[in-house]
Amino acid sequence: MEYWSKARAMTTPIVSPLQDTNAPELSLIIPVYNGSATIAGLVQDIHRVFDGANFEVVLVNDGSRDESERVCLELCEKFPKTVVFVSLSRNFGEHSAVLAGLTNARGRYLAVLDDDGQNPPEEVLPMLEELKRKNFDVVYGHYIEKQHSNFRNFGSAFNDRMATVMLKKPRELYLSSFKVMTRFVVDQILKYNGPFPYIDGLIYRTTRNIGQIPVEHRANTARPSRYTLRKLIALWLNMFLNFSIAPLRLSVYIGLFTACLSIISLIFIAIDRIWITPELPLGIPTVLGSIVLLAGIQLMILGVLGEYLGRLYLGHTGTPQFVVRYVRRGGGPIR
Repeated sequence: MEYWSKARAMTTPIVSPLQDTNAPELSLIIPVYNGSATIAGLVQDIHRVFDGANFEVVLVNDGSRDESERVCLELCEKFPKTVVFVSLSRNFGEHSAVLAGLTNARGRYLAVLDDDGQNPPEEVLPMLEELKRKNFDVVYGHYIEKQHSNFRNFGSAFNDRMATVMLKKPRELYLSSFKVMTRFVVDQILKYNGPFPYIDGLIYRTTRNIGQIPVEHRANTARPSRYTLRKLIALWLNMFLNFSIAPLRLSVYIGLFTACLSIISLIFIAIDRIWITPELPLGIPTVLGSIVLLAGIQLMILGVLGEYLGRLYLGHTGTPQFVVRYVRRGGGPIR
């Protein structure tokens, strides 16, 4: 508690005009997906760490297939003054679930944690202190030693490199799922109404006033990672297509490069045919290979254009970011 009081005293909180004057100091957002084995212990740890502080915990059930909903409702009963439960109608993905949690959170500062206990609640305190002390808008937790699988680490590293290229973020800044934000940043994030949210892209589109500190990353022994290859690719596409037109420009460059390469090749073929080996017939495999190469490039470019058009269509037709089945605040009624 001494650490918490020190963090609170660093600066006077900036309250949004739309913010409830009785809002808690801190909201902890936890997207829950098949986390029935871990979420109760995590929420208890949070109450131990923040005992006596003005905070709330927002649990978002992202279409779990286990007993997560029942466990979360029991936590609402056990901690009626601090736990808020948001139940989504189906699985929308981690970033949509986080967005649903941010929508229903009232805190002046907001932290996002995983539901598997890999992000220790104790680490939120130094992150919040760093945010206040240096007047950052966002502070990320940079894992001292990552406890993910090799497959997940490879996917995270690839997405991080792509974020460096697409979002123009500094190479040393690691965009982890563990972060603390100000209400100002969250209010800007919530203005986004597209169907494919990518929280880190929305943050970096709003501000460059971002910091990070080293934090502990605990091993997850309760379940395998929620990120399959398909979900990692979907996450990469959200970043790749939603926050930059670089893929369209890349398509132009590829087309120009291929056209120039084809012209150069034709010149060399003509020179070889006229002056070097006029008796050598043109090879059919060479022609077929060139056709296949050009056709592949054209299909790739059409696929990129189609993906952009498809996302525009889904956004125009009102595809939701998430659908809330009900919200329960503490021991209050379901609404």
